[in-house]
Amino acid sequence: METHIRIAGIISILLATIHIFFPSYFQWKKHLEKWRLIDRQIMLVHTFFIALIIFLTGLLSVTSADVLFKTRLGHQVCCGLGIFWLLRLYFQLFVYSSTLWKGKLRETSIHIIFLMLWVYMSVVYVLSAYLGPTTNG
Repeated sequence: METHIRIAGIISILLATIHIFFPSYFQWKKHLEKWRLIDRQIMLVHTFFIALIIFLTGLLSVTSADVLFKTRLGHQVCCGLGIFWLLRLYFQLFVYSSTLWKGKLRETSIHIIFLMLWVYMSVVYVLSAYLGPTTNG
């Protein structure tokens, strides 16, 4: 399971890195200029901090998988990460409109890839929270 925690960590680091390209890929400069200043800044700041926390949890998973899997605190952290990724999976399935991807090969492929990633991340962290040896650490 520790190997899967590390893999999930690498995936998280890659996901966080992808956020660097969001503004240009989604043409935020063009689209967000119509928003109020506070709305633009909230969007940019929240995106930054989401990417940062995903990066940091990925780094934690890569560097401390054994601690996450073998200690009570690690299980609690994994439980929190499991809840985070389960909620992300829920949003992928029930919040994003299917009109964004249905009938479009590229978008459907991306939707399915991310769906599989969210399932994997959820399973890894939820199982890590409830399996394995524990210590009082």
